[in-house]
Amino acid sequence: MTDAIKKLIYTAQHPDEADLIIQNGMIVDVFSLETFKADVAVKDGVIVGIGTYPEGKKVLDASGKYVIPGFIDGHIHIESTMVTPSEFSRALIKHGVTTVVTDPHEIANVAGTKGIDYMLKDASRTDIDILMKLPSCVPATPFEQNGATLTADDLRPYLHKEKVIGLAEVMDYPSVLHADDKMMAKIAMTTEAGLTVDGHAAGLSNEALNVYSTAGIRNDHEAVTAEEARARVQRGIHVLVREGSAAKDLLSILPAIHERNSTRFSLCTDDKHLDELAKEGTVNYAARLAIEQGLNPLIAIQMATLNNAVCHGLQNKGAVAPGYQADLLIVESIEALFPETIIKNGRIIDVNQAEKERAAVPEAVKSSINLKKITKEALQIPLNTGQEAMVIGVVPGRIITNKIQARVKIEDGFFVPDIERDQLKIVVCERHHATGSIGAGIVSGLGLKRGAIASTVAHDSHNLVAAGTNDEDILAAIEAVENMQGGLVIVDGGRVLAAVPLCVGGIMSEKPYEEVIQELHHLHEQLALLAEESQNIFMILSFLCLPVIPSLKLTDKGLFDVDSFCHIEVGIPE
Repeated sequence: MTDAIKKLIYTAQHPDEADLIIQNGMIVDVFSLETFKADVAVKDGVIVGIGTYPEGKKVLDASGKYVIPGFIDGHIHIESTMVTPSEFSRALIKHGVTTVVTDPHEIANVAGTKGIDYMLKDASRTDIDILMKLPSCVPATPFEQNGATLTADDLRPYLHKEKVIGLAEVMDYPSVLHADDKMMAKIAMTTEAGLTVDGHAAGLSNEALNVYSTAGIRNDHEAVTAEEARARVQRGIHVLVREGSAAKDLLSILPAIHERNSTRFSLCTDDKHLDELAKEGTVNYAARLAIEQGLNPLIAIQMATLNNAVCHGLQNKGAVAPGYQADLLIVESIEALFPETIIKNGRIIDVNQAEKERAAVPEAVKSSINLKKITKEALQIPLNTGQEAMVIGVVPGRIITNKIQARVKIEDGFFVPDIERDQLKIVVCERHHATGSIGAGIVSGLGLKRGAIASTVAHDSHNLVAAGTNDEDILAAIEAVENMQGGLVIVDGGRVLAAVPLCVGGIMSEKPYEEVIQELHHLHEQLALLAEESQNIFMILSFLCLPVIPSLKLTDKGLFDVDSFCHIEVGIPE
């Protein structure tokens, strides 16, 4: 028994020696879904007692308030906030999220193990506990080109790192179905280490869920209906209920959640843009939204704390109880959930603190745009007069898309964007190895009326994606993104209206999050001049390249039918 444990045991019996006593608060018991009045004793960042403690080295009065566990986000991609882990932590800690489980597969798809190393190093400097799951699918599929390939041998050394807690979302379902040796090696090495494996069961049948659970994949964040959620619970799969910027599944899944099965549900974010995250938070916002919709507040808190800890094998997190990490929030209302005091590892956090020191970004991660020169001819989509085309249909509030068979505008044997029909051109350009590979397609539902937009945030391979109303602006947008080594850009009439440089792997900024938010606000203001819809078009654009989410997507190799898991032609055979 270590000296540290001995000290905690001694303090549990002599609470006057505690570093902090929280007095007179109503404890939220996430185990039994009830509240009770008691004091909380904390030593060396650990809760050592629940009881009545009139004295302590430091006393905090919580009279008339609730003491709840710090929130845990069960699945998020930090890179999607477009800031580094240290800045992500500064933006989020004020909302009471004290732990996140993250999958760095975005940066890994760009920079491989160098990207993972950078994320771990920068995450070590944060107030929030950033726990990582190793990216299981780099590349995500063989149907696109990315920046790196990670095998089980590449990942195995990371299993012993303190902040690594498992294998991240297994998106390549066919490899699981066929018991592919490479995928089986990744799953086996994780489970043999006593760690958990995350799922990614988007659009899968119940029979496919059987395969996932049999393989030892026991959680999933891709349920989009109550029926899908129930099917997962019935098969022993923990449901991570997602509420982010593009994918908003909470309201659809809520009817499946009740007191008898609530321990099988947790809250997560997956992807959320920085301006929304800084304003709303993540799972704290989802819990409040669930409460507003009639969910028992104690269940909502349980889903945002203990359930995530249990799901991911975190034995000392997620509850106000002895032996648990002293990540605590003091709130006035368990319906509103706004933290008045945030305690992390027994330390009261000053959310207005100065910037944290950030880890230096390696040059191999910073210089990531390697693009072959793109011509107007390379963007063309040949079609015969009167020929119908397959069109990617955007679904508002979802990252899934519809597969639309439609008549489109054709001139001189090529597709021409049609603003009236909201049929725009979309292109994906390989940007890691200068192969010159370009996929071109048609998208409906973006609502862009003029100009073009481009981005190197394009899940999961993060090639360069652009969409627009004319080829000239698309080419100008591509050139602007290349010149700033990655980022987001809006172009109209050949002129750059707004840009957000993302020089860290083409997906994150080196700047403080406040400056990035200002750049994003300017971007959205300019975008509002070109698009009538208020939806986050850049977030939607980033998911139009993800060939593991139904139904129709675009990669650098062309139009991809997720339902049949193969590339198809844009033009429908006559």
